[in-house]
Amino acid sequence: MAKELQEKGHRIGRYLARSLMREAGIASRQRRRHKYKSPGVEALVAPHVLKRKFDVTAVNQVWCGDVTYLKVGKRWLYFAAILDLFARRIVGWSFSMISDATLTCEALRMAVELRGRPKEVLFHSDQGCQYTSHKFRNELLAHGVRQSMSRKGECWDNAPMERFFGSLKSEWVPETGYASEHEARADVQRYVSRYNITRPHSYNDYRSPVVRERLAA
Repeated sequence: MAKELQEKGHRIGRYLARSLMREAGIASRQRRRHKYKSPGVEALVAPHVLKRKFDVTAVNQVWCGDVTYLKVGKRWLYFAAILDLFARRIVGWSFSMISDATLTCEALRMAVELRGRPKEVLFHSDQGCQYTSHKFRNELLAHGVRQSMSRKGECWDNAPMERFFGSLKSEWVPETGYASEHEARADVQRYVSRYNITRPHSYNDYRSPVVRERLAA
């Protein structure tokens, strides 16, 4: 909050911002604890190539992917996202009521098209069944994308994706969930647009991912 006010020309620090938030009745929302599920039977497990080297020097060097779930009525809507590590920009995503390889393949195809079909990208994910499937491996090969995977049970091996999903759920998604699949899709896509275009990110010196990429071009 202090950083956003400073960008608008106000002379303010974090402690004054905290006091003003208290006076206005504004409270920060903390991330809810993530619930982990077993990936099931392991299939095509790739080596841990990335090794937590999250600082990259250009766009389309490393993409990270993961899947989370959103409450829709009494069901779950699954959301797959792909993040470019350079500026932490979300470059591909997809939704489905079924968490399978089709979901992650659709997100990958979107990223490939939106980023101009780059070659030799390293794609990193956890060992979820969607990513260890033959279908997803073949999709990577079709686009010339290399694969890396986190070690089993090591969530910090994919920390940038964990942070994005944590921000999404703590800042945006209603605690009670959504009434319909359409509402959930539209609302999450609004967050992705905000996250990419206007939301300050500490990794980017409090610039948005889009601004960070533009400055590096």
